Formats: sequence, structure tokens, C-alpha cells
Amino acid sequence: MLRKAESVTLFDRTSTKLTRAVHNVLAGTRTDAALRGSWLGHPLHPLVVTVPIGAWVCSAALDLTGQREAARELVGIGLALTPPAVAAGVADLSHMSLPQRRVGALHAAANTVAAACYLVSHRRRSAGAHTEGMVWGMLGLLAVGAGGALGGHLTYALGAGVYQWQGGSRPDH
Repeated sequence: MLRKAESVTLFDRTSTKLTRAVHNVLAGTRTDAALRGSWLGHPLHPLVVTVPIGAWVCSAALDLTGQREAARELVGIGLALTPPAVAAGVADLSHMSLPQRRVGALHAAANTVAAACYLVSHRRRSAGAHTEGMVWGMLGLLAVGAGGALGGHLTYALGAGVYQWQGGSRPDH
């Protein structure tokens, strides 16, 4: 099912322009290497996305237990920590093949929808419309799930970012 994402051309022009722009600004810089995880030995993006996703999942759990203020705060924390995940993802995108970029663009689109839902969720919660904010949060969580499935396909099926920082050959398993 996710293989179909590799041939979706909807974002080709945009991802190509973004890739060129990011490459022109970051190529060969320490910032590029840092954002892409050279110091870590693997891409940074999968690590940093755990913070906003974790905050949003926990906000849903707190919603279920009636802890409205804590849930709202976690939605805000997730939003505040989304930009580093985006920066690392965009840096990775600039080094991907066309099929990888296609899946990456859909991954980014799903996660943009998620962040937008969480922004509305936070605003509604802050305005006292907690139930409405909770619904927006659940919609955001669905979009995060779709984005995560695409990100998993990008890494595990297409090998994006795999073995880019290790020396030698890939291990035999």
C-alpha cells in the first residue's frame, strides 16, 4: 500500500525546489552534518520527532483522564519542539532520491496537517473550548500516525538515511 506513495508526483516540483535551496545553503556545512546526524552515526530526525509525538500522545492520554491543563501544556510543548524535527527532516530530504523525496514530501504533508491540527487544538483549549481542542488533537494524532507510517516506509522500505554515516560495508544479518 505505501509503495504507491513512491509514484505520487504532486509535490515533485516543490520538493525539487526545496531540495535545491536547502542544498545550496547547507551543502558541506557543519549545520548540514549536525542536522543530518553525522555526530550521532545515524539521522537525527527519527530521534527528535519523538519529543513532539510523545507530548501529543501523552496529551491524548491526559485528555482521557480529565487532566485538561496538563494536556493543553503538552500540546504546546509538542508544537514548540516541532521546528527542530522539521529542520532535521528537511536537511535529510535534500539528500534523497526522487522516489524517497516523493514519500518524504507526503510524510511532511501529513505532519504539517498534524501540526496545524495541534495548533488549532492548543488555541481552542486556551480559549476554554477543551472538547473542541481535544477533537482537533485526535485529528492531529491520526495525521501523525499517517506521517509516521510514511516515515517508516521511507526508512525501512526505501533505506533513506540508512548507513550514510557508517564506515565500511553494511552488516549481514
